[in-house]
Amino acid sequence: MILESIIRCPNCGFESTERMPSDACQFFYDCKRCGARLKPKNGDCCVFCSYGTVPCPPVQESGARCR
Repeated sequence: MILESIIRCPNCGFESTERMPSDACQFFYDCKRCGARLKPKNGDCCVFCSYGTVPCPPVQESGARCR
């Protein structure tokens, strides 16, 4: 199980390596550069599935895809 993902802000392009919660999906993320509050895209369970390089642990574990 991979617990780190690089999340990229769609507003300013800033990338940050973040540790994902291992037992839950994260619905909000505030960009560290521009302050934009990210929410999952339609059909995704969390911000890591929408904007990260690695899907969240619950999706990794289930083998499912958000979209």
